[in-house]
Amino acid sequence: MNTVVVGMQWGDEGKGKIIDFLCRNNDIIVRFQGGNNAGHTVILNGKKIVFHLIPSGLLHKGKICAIGNGVVIDPKVLIEEINALKKEGIEVSPNNLKISLFSHIIMPYHHIMDGLREKKRIQKIGTTMRGIGPCYSDKASRCGIRTIDLINPEIFALKLKDNLAEKNEIFEKIYGLRAFTFNDIYKEYNGYAEILKPYVCELIDFFYKLRDKKFLFEGAQGTFLDIDFGTYPFVTSSSTVSSNAILGSGLSFIKSNGIVGVAKAYTTRVGEGPFPTELDKTLGGYFQSKGKEFGATTGRPRRCGWLDLVLLKRAKILNNINKIILTKLDILDDLEEIKMCTVYKQGEKLLKEFPVDLSKAIPVYETMKGWRKKTENIRKYKDLPVEAKKYIEKIEKYLDCEIRYISVGEMRDAIIKH
Repeated sequence: MNTVVVGMQWGDEGKGKIIDFLCRNNDIIVRFQGGNNAGHTVILNGKKIVFHLIPSGLLHKGKICAIGNGVVIDPKVLIEEINALKKEGIEVSPNNLKISLFSHIIMPYHHIMDGLREKKRIQKIGTTMRGIGPCYSDKASRCGIRTIDLINPEIFALKLKDNLAEKNEIFEKIYGLRAFTFNDIYKEYNGYAEILKPYVCELIDFFYKLRDKKFLFEGAQGTFLDIDFGTYPFVTSSSTVSSNAILGSGLSFIKSNGIVGVAKAYTTRVGEGPFPTELDKTLGGYFQSKGKEFGATTGRPRRCGWLDLVLLKRAKILNNINKIILTKLDILDDLEEIKMCTVYKQGEKLLKEFPVDLSKAIPVYETMKGWRKKTENIRKYKDLPVEAKKYIEKIEKYLDCEIRYISVGEMRDAIIKH
């Protein structure tokens, strides 16, 4: 069974742990979008392992992981990630990690441009400053540098000179900054190219021969950070929805049998943008503290709020989700009352359709009784508190979609099959 895994909220739903869990039954794991603005965390032998570019399926022996053409790669970050995994005794080699020839490369000037744009804007987006957006901009402008270009010194030199001729004009004349030096960047990135070259692969031909294997496609971020369907302009710079799995990997010959949506038992988001169910600092601070809601990539505190079923229903439709995995249920353990948004209103009028502008949506809540019992050590659905089961079943009924698994803690085995 081939599966696509996507986040149903604004990212940070716990996809790293879920990918790690699901890939046990898959052979090949492919990341299809985003960059090192993603942070997927897995607890391995009591130690936190954070993935930024490499699929967390690499923790399992015998799996092949791939970084697809839809991903933008900071080579320095990728090499650091490879070295960090090796240091933990995890196998990383050209045998189990493949990088698409067509993935675009984040350059030093992308980082600088990212910060300058955010600084100049009246309406701040809350970018991670990782150079992701400017890299995707260059890709669309047809002046990007791809992995295939990076590993060819002559082509890389030509494209880098071309880009610096344009970028340095912008940095010097518009922003009053010093120009980038060709030799410094060329030397640094040639070093990266030498290290990464053995991993570079033409994924289409390689995986076509393995098309009978089981594939798992890994999305980063979440549905409502999608460049088209998210809370624009407070979004990421790539398409995060399930339909991009094929475009971001080139593997159109792999038919997906299941689309799994990952949703947190409450809602969080990082950065700016509308957030209908966001809580004040008191209760929001509870979720932030108990749920350790700080970005795995940036360390920034996440904004926290109640579960938004209207948002999840939209995500289900956008991604054609047929199974849901609910994470962080245990974070709700201590609450006397738990709320969930079941409809939006604008003024006094209940909205029948999903609003284009979420900033004007006012949440209407249903309140449920909390269970006030610890769930992190529970491994069977029947053993969950009655109120916790009612919470889960309410979500299923509203979304008309099965919740297949529930995560109740950080540990790898803290998952309950429903």
